[in-house]
Amino acid sequence: MKALSCRDRLEKALARIADPNGEGARACLTVYADAARAASDAADARAARGAHLGPLDGIIVSIKDLFDVAGEPTRAGSKVLAEEGAPAAVDAPVVARLRQAGAIIIAKTNMTEFAFSGIGANPHFGTPGNPRDRRRVPGGSSAGAPVAVADGMCEISIGTDTGGSVRIPAALCGLVGFKPSRQRVPTDGALPLSKTLDSIGPIARDVADCAKVDAIMAGEEFRPIQPIGLDELRLGIATGLPLDRLDEVVAPAFKTALGYLEGAGIRISAEELPLLADWVAVNERGGVLAPEACAVHRDRLRRRAADIDPNVRVRIERGCAISEADYVDMMRERTRLVVAMDARLATVDALIMPTTAIVAPTIAEVADPKVFAVCNAALLRNTSLANFFDLCAISLPLSATLPVGLMLVARNGRDHRLLRIAAAVAPSLAS
Repeated sequence: MKALSCRDRLEKALARIADPNGEGARACLTVYADAARAASDAADARAARGAHLGPLDGIIVSIKDLFDVAGEPTRAGSKVLAEEGAPAAVDAPVVARLRQAGAIIIAKTNMTEFAFSGIGANPHFGTPGNPRDRRRVPGGSSAGAPVAVADGMCEISIGTDTGGSVRIPAALCGLVGFKPSRQRVPTDGALPLSKTLDSIGPIARDVADCAKVDAIMAGEEFRPIQPIGLDELRLGIATGLPLDRLDEVVAPAFKTALGYLEGAGIRISAEELPLLADWVAVNERGGVLAPEACAVHRDRLRRRAADIDPNVRVRIERGCAISEADYVDMMRERTRLVVAMDARLATVDALIMPTTAIVAPTIAEVADPKVFAVCNAALLRNTSLANFFDLCAISLPLSATLPVGLMLVARNGRDHRLLRIAAAVAPSLAS
């Protein structure tokens, strides 16, 4: 069968977005139909004359609503920014790199306002329904991204990850989500939440697609991922907090996955991580993220608090209550802990744990602010440790009655090796 042209694939994606019975209106807040058609025709013309630009040429990509696109305001899922935001002067560097690589940017995807929640709900523009069960949230903050990929509105989606905002929605929607080492992909032109913790990564159907787009965004030459030999691997189960209070779907799915990996010949050890107690202590003092979010949004909070999602507003307000002295102390402690964790992980290729402790809650459940807060904490708990300790991480889908993710976490700068590990491990998880 002849492969579909880029234009044909694009038209199918645009039709999925426009379907009145689908999630397109909630998943995609801006659709670049005309520009995408022109770009797809150019990609087909290049293909016809053998002038391929590389692994992303002609690939249909969506981008999170917080990336600058020249000539339009950067909305970040916010009513306030939609009304007040000045048009961006230039594309964000990652957007420019995607275009230069021949990617077809089809849409900007919905998100939690200001990217400040793992739930994925948005009271201003609607909450996209989870592709496995439309009554459930998609996970956040990159909420529209996994829905766009799973529903065929794009082939790869680009999100940001400050505490899990790529890996959580990937896990809750049965996809792959990759958080690179923070410094590898420039965050300029992405509305910040936390200058210390923000990173940019992809959501896709497989590890190979994540690796392709990651290389382009990092400004690196892409080389196809070669899976590492399973007998070479040593994975460490992060015991203690990451395994605490797993729900009735996540716990058996994770146990079954461990059985598959051990059956594949991978050495797996239980790893105690006392440093996690120090991390919890920092978070109990308010953490690094919230005061940095306050620094970004306090003027908007002062002027238009009533127009900000209440679940987001309360978290910003907590950050504004943290003193400068406490923030400096927490940053100093984080620096120490990052170094200590890097040394601790030298004996394993990667840590392994459930991506989230729970499956996606229903949209109705999280309408209650108290339930929202509990579920948000459960979703962010495991993923946020990778951001705090400045690590790279990837979520792989597991087989279960609802989507569950298995997360591999590796030392900063070991991104390529982590992708090779993920490519080797993923087939065992699909057993």
